[in-house]
Amino acid sequence: MTMPVPPVQRSLEPLGTAVPSTVPSHWYNLAADLPEPMPPHLHPGTREPVGPDDLAPLFPQALIAQEVTAERYVEIPQTIREIYAMWRPSPLVRAERLERALGTPARIYYKYEGVSPAGSHKPNTAIAQAYYNAIEGTTTLTTETGAGQWGASLSLAGALLGLDVEVWQVRASYDSKPYRRLQMQVYGGICHSSPSDLTEAGRAILASDPDTTGSLGMAISEAVEAAAKNPKAHYSLGSVLNHVLLHQSVIGQEALVQFAEVESGAPDVIFGCAGGGSNLAGLTFPFLGQNLREGTSTRLVACEPAACPSLTQGEYRYDHGDVAGLTPLMKMHTLGKDFVPPAIHAGGLRYHGMAPMVSHAVNLGLMEAVAVEQTDAFRAGVEFARAEGIIPAPESTHAVAAAIAHARAATTDEVIVLGLSGNGVLDLPAYDEYV
Repeated sequence: MTMPVPPVQRSLEPLGTAVPSTVPSHWYNLAADLPEPMPPHLHPGTREPVGPDDLAPLFPQALIAQEVTAERYVEIPQTIREIYAMWRPSPLVRAERLERALGTPARIYYKYEGVSPAGSHKPNTAIAQAYYNAIEGTTTLTTETGAGQWGASLSLAGALLGLDVEVWQVRASYDSKPYRRLQMQVYGGICHSSPSDLTEAGRAILASDPDTTGSLGMAISEAVEAAAKNPKAHYSLGSVLNHVLLHQSVIGQEALVQFAEVESGAPDVIFGCAGGGSNLAGLTFPFLGQNLREGTSTRLVACEPAACPSLTQGEYRYDHGDVAGLTPLMKMHTLGKDFVPPAIHAGGLRYHGMAPMVSHAVNLGLMEAVAVEQTDAFRAGVEFARAEGIIPAPESTHAVAAAIAHARAATTDEVIVLGLSGNGVLDLPAYDEYV
């Protein structure tokens, strides 16, 4: 017997709870410090730079303003900071047991985002996006998700801020990760396998290839279409766009302060996993801003899956963010909007493109990129778990693998920081053949 669940009450005013001073009060915007401005997003029809009116059917005005702002810092509303304080600041941990297991002279730290209620870094932007949509009167958010971390996070945000959430999940992950779907449903979200027969885009894709494993580009097309047809709905994207990377900057801002408390100088190298780019940018952009403003020389390394290598093998050009071509054209490293990656376990990294701001940083030589094979990633995930006790999300294992390889080759006590973007507790079947 299914028990009725009371509807979520919308509450946007601060509760008045204490927020630790270590929770950032502002988001950091790398655009203010870039040596060259980013190429603008283009309208898919006119190929002219998009304006606020072009984005209004999909996003609230506050997020549109954040997408194009050149301000270095954007104030975080108190309601959002109070929710952040449920798990922020997230810990920066010295991985001494891993260092000993590797026999490395390097010092390894990891910034752990798996302490959030949803288990990943994704709530950092989900809460912000839900808040600004609710303020504007939106009642429903639609979105896509790969592994399910983003769908779960937006469903969490909807529960906390009184919004309905509808999610299209890439079929490969929908089938292989039932607990992510259940997590969304517990928070009140509705989850569909993508491509679905609920949208014109989904029906067209299924007619062409009924056995497709799906892709994030396909799921985005469905979510955008659903939002465009509902006057009370907006679309919400979990990565790629400038405002998403802005919200994730709380990770790196905290890490800057935490690192300064335990080490002198700046880290030698930072590794972050990269699919759409939000986790990577959240951790590295504040350090990159420090490089640009203060002359520090921290190496920043994007770690992407070899099965979906947009930064290391894609072209840097304008492309759509979705398969149907409904989104603006963005200049980014891309494998092409029609690219359908293999059904790799790291579903959150199965995206044909990369965040334009990350792509711009790589193109300017401000950031590096490496591709990691899936077997190497999971082997590193198991090694990390057996040394540090935390099972990394499959996405995070790509950064773990690159950091471990670097540490094994180290001959000095250099300092390594890696982004542990989430835990893999709901992804354990992916580890099955590696243990």
